[in-house]
Amino acid sequence: MPLALFALTISAFAIGTTEFVIVGLLPTIAQDLNVSLPSAGLLVSLYALSVAIGAPVLTALTGKIPRKQLLVGLMALFTIGNILAWLSPGYGSLTVARVLTGLAHGVFFSIGSTIAASLVPKEKAASAIAIMFTGLTVALVTGVPLGTFIGQHFGWRATFLAVSALGAIAVIGSTVLIPKNIAKAAPAKLSAQLNVLKQPRIMLVYLITALGYGGSFTAFTFLAPILQKVTGFTEGAVGLVLLVYGISVAVGNIWGGKLADKLGPIRALQFIFLGLAIVLFIFTFTAYSPYFALGTILLWGAVAFGNVPGLQIYVVRQAERFAPEAVDVASGLNIASFNLGIAGGAWAGGLIVEGSGLMTTPWVGSLVVVGAAALTTLAGYLDRRDPAATFVNSGTTNLVSMH
Repeated sequence: MPLALFALTISAFAIGTTEFVIVGLLPTIAQDLNVSLPSAGLLVSLYALSVAIGAPVLTALTGKIPRKQLLVGLMALFTIGNILAWLSPGYGSLTVARVLTGLAHGVFFSIGSTIAASLVPKEKAASAIAIMFTGLTVALVTGVPLGTFIGQHFGWRATFLAVSALGAIAVIGSTVLIPKNIAKAAPAKLSAQLNVLKQPRIMLVYLITALGYGGSFTAFTFLAPILQKVTGFTEGAVGLVLLVYGISVAVGNIWGGKLADKLGPIRALQFIFLGLAIVLFIFTFTAYSPYFALGTILLWGAVAFGNVPGLQIYVVRQAERFAPEAVDVASGLNIASFNLGIAGGAWAGGLIVEGSGLMTTPWVGSLVVVGAAALTTLAGYLDRRDPAATFVNSGTTNLVSMH
């Protein structure tokens, strides 16, 4: 694998860290800036909303810019955004900084996969993309707990300074290692994206994605204050709990992919969503005991992101049927749905915390995830009624054999 992939992986690691590290720092930021926990939670929502908007809209608008130039520019914007977060004197300026970094995040992952695939022979493209995305997984396992530790011991601004240093390394790495002559695909037009949004069956997948992640992030956004105020963990222990969560996520992502291979996407998603709903509901009761809470969080990580492979496989298959001219666009919009779910979940969680308290968030999140499971069942039912959809819910081996 070429060294240029290392630059992409470092970029993905930095971006993944800055997106999720805020969860571990919410109590610290809220106290330092003298804002409520729900207001601090909006920093999660606004970032995710910026990703959701930035991915489709800015990718289309920047389609004519050379890929290397665009990538370096995005990571420079990401670095500037984190420096602004480090220098933020108050809540308003921190919000602006988060929006800037979110916009860079959205476009990076829209073009990053294409760049990664172009760096290797065609038969190794999937492996190259997987290597780039390991940056996100490693961020959850190491970057988020380490960033939380830095923020709790040296102030939350120090975390953003550390992430901006990673961004600077990514800028230098991309400038030096990524070749100039990257083949540029035809830019995804907004009209193609709008055509995808006219397909009810694809929109159903986006709604499933948004509800599945919205339910999880209704509670996950406020995990740090729950662990400190309800479970009784010290501030320093929160980073260790997030480390356990990150390791579980890494394992769950692999497990979820194998489950989708074996059962097909619909059955795998039903199983994972129901598991996630049960875990969130149980956390309503186990959060009061450090040992039971830790065990529940371990299970939570295993199912929280295990649905990613199944959702991506399923949306690609539906796009091949209903919008074959815009499969890549459909896949990218599912990532936008993921971030819309995070934004909505964090926002709703803030309202719940303000109105009913922290411990209402897990069981409400559980109900939202049950909604995702119900819509997944509806999607499977619609597929069974359609003779042309026989391959959609089979194992992924059949998907490969189609090409």
